[in-house]
Amino acid sequence: MLGAIEAGGTKFVCAVGVESGKIIERIQIPTTIPEETMSKVIEFFKGYELEAIGVGSFGPIDVNKESHAYGSITSTPKPGWRDYPIVKTLEKEFGIPIGFNTDVNAAALGEVTHGAAKGLDSCLYITIGTGIGAGAIVQGKLLQGLSHPEMGHILVRRHPQDEYQGKCPYHRDCLEGLAAGPAIEERWGAKGIDLVDRTEVWDLQGYYIAQALMQYVLILSPKKIILGGGVMHQKQLFPTIYKFLKEIVADYVHLPELADYIVSPGLGDHAGITGSLMLAKQALQENN
Repeated sequence: MLGAIEAGGTKFVCAVGVESGKIIERIQIPTTIPEETMSKVIEFFKGYELEAIGVGSFGPIDVNKESHAYGSITSTPKPGWRDYPIVKTLEKEFGIPIGFNTDVNAAALGEVTHGAAKGLDSCLYITIGTGIGAGAIVQGKLLQGLSHPEMGHILVRRHPQDEYQGKCPYHRDCLEGLAAGPAIEERWGAKGIDLVDRTEVWDLQGYYIAQALMQYVLILSPKKIILGGGVMHQKQLFPTIYKFLKEIVADYVHLPELADYIVSPGLGDHAGITGSLMLAKQALQENN
């Protein structure tokens, strides 16, 4: 029996399941302050005999096991969560192996194990919602170096007619600052779900997302790209992304049929929690 936590800035999804990826029970807990949220998380898991827990967390986080701050959420703007030691908190309560990575790396792991990239040794999972982040599987392993990838904060060329200053509190007009959900709402004065028929909204989104995808393709060359998150529930975005990506790649590299290459999550909204379950499985295997 394994535990899984998809730790988001808005809510924590907690689940109990088994190594095959089957989820037995899951709950949602609002993300408030750490003491309140984590007490509810711990209470939920105390009802089970768990062998390991996997955590896919919002970030930035410290994933360097040699670091004194390993297992902590670090420079997040989320009030109360900066430098919070989530792994140590769980280890103290349960005394079992804890797998830990970013929420998007967990989602990538879920998709390559049980979702749209199943059977491949390479994929890229990108979430476009309240923020923008990406996780990558390269040669069958989660991509990690000095730290975890922060692909949502790359710089992109501004559209010539876009005068919006950007929403990112760190970089202002990085990809997240220009194309995440809060940027859509602030730029256009309404949430994306209320702008479905405004083609200019989705053309601008496609323009920025396609630039990011070109950079990811040229650097990582993933075998499958999966676009998730609340903004990507607007399916009219996919053809726009395909159009702009074809234009800017300009046949420099050969791309597969884009409708098969750049897709929605095979696990739907369950990619993150399934991947967190796989992080628990990995932690148990490493411990054994």
